[in-house]
Amino acid sequence: VELSCIIKSTITPDPRIEWKKIRDGETSYVFFDNKMQGDFATRAEILSRTSLVIKNTTRMDTATYRCEVAAPSDTKTIDEINIQLTVQ
Repeated sequence: VELSCIIKSTITPDPRIEWKKIRDGETSYVFFDNKMQGDFATRAEILSRTSLVIKNTTRMDTATYRCEVAAPSDTKTIDEINIQLTVQ
């Protein structure tokens, strides 16, 4: 599955991008400090700097995924998008 977090424009040369998984009220890192975290390290990757690709998805991956972008040089310095993933 591919979850996309599209950055339309930014003047910050290298904005910080983080992905988080929110399930049952608990938040965990998926992509943080430019690397995959936890069990995602072996089965997920970032494409085109912003899209999260999760391989071999299972029902345990059902959650809300949040992409957070921090661009300190921009007028809007931080933004986020939530994507609800349901694995049948």
